Amino acid sequence: MANRITPAASWPFETLVAVLLKQFKRPLAAQGLDLTDAAAQAIARDVTARRDPGEMAQAVVTALAAGIAESETVLARWGLSFRESLATGMDAVPGWNSTAEFLEIANEKANAEIRIGAGAALLAALGDLRYTRCLFDLIEHDPEEVEAVIARRVLLFISGVDGETPDWLEQARAWVQTARAE
Repeated sequence: MANRITPAASWPFETLVAVLLKQFKRPLAAQGLDLTDAAAQAIARDVTARRDPGEMAQAVVTALAAGIAESETVLARWGLSFRESLATGMDAVPGWNSTAEFLEIANEKANAEIRIGAGAALLAALGDLRYTRCLFDLIEHDPEEVEAVIARRVLLFISGVDGETPDWLEQARAWVQTARAE
């Protein structure tokens, strides 16, 4: 597990954002957005420097939000919110009778969770806080998972909270609530 977390925990923030953007190339393309590696790197650089990442980033925000909404719809087919899905094993998910159906549904569920979690992290890094609740859900579900490590890094970056303080999560939550109220 430690080897799995190490890259996400130790990469420079710019690298983390660029990698996440590149991982979303196909889902973004499905939303009609062609994101080149150079554009992903430029957005990551601007985000890290806390500069306005420009029009391409706004198009990414729109596409990511649409992708997250689609993934929430996938989970809703089984009566699950994102938070509930994280805590629900496949044995409790209805709709499968055969191994093939089980694998298909398990894949759909896992992909939806990944797209929501990673998409929420990217949205927050890009300044859109509407899905930050998902970042907190990831951390509260299992703080050692890669997606939770990414969520933590993004929350610490956007809030400026010191991750070494024992109550960093509460401070980040308070920062998000204040930022969303503005």
